[in-house]
Amino acid sequence: MTETSRLSPGDTAPAFTLPDADGTPVSLDSLRGRKAVVYFYPAAGTPGCTKQACDFRDSLEPLAAAGYAVVGISPDAPAKLAKFRDAEQVSFPLLSDADRSVMTAWGAYGTKSLYGKQVTGVIRSTFVLDEQGTVEKAMYAVKATGHVAKLRRELGV
Repeated sequence: MTETSRLSPGDTAPAFTLPDADGTPVSLDSLRGRKAVVYFYPAAGTPGCTKQACDFRDSLEPLAAAGYAVVGISPDAPAKLAKFRDAEQVSFPLLSDADRSVMTAWGAYGTKSLYGKQVTGVIRSTFVLDEQGTVEKAMYAVKATGHVAKLRRELGV
């Protein structure tokens, strides 16, 4: 597989419109005018992805107070996202990128190391965008545990 290109600070975030857990289309344009944290994760309901989503859920109030919207994107179908959202009481949008086209455009899908083997899959990644949709931070291959706390420290939130 060809490695997808990665985003860097100063890049314009690639546009998207994806269905949320209820099947309602959500676009990147809907976040314009607000700072945003967009994160990509491999699979709803797995231990690491649950930890990360719950960390964002538990940090949503201070992030929102600092002007940040949070959006999570995975390849899961909306029905699975709805079940995950309800089970974990996630209160921010979870979007479905079933064909992985948005992940690919953002550099969050490609070759990664998993237990010492090279595999193709979702690269756990987090992006911080300014109000115009410009990338301020692009973090690839982040750890599920501790990532949100580290991000909050970096953002001063």
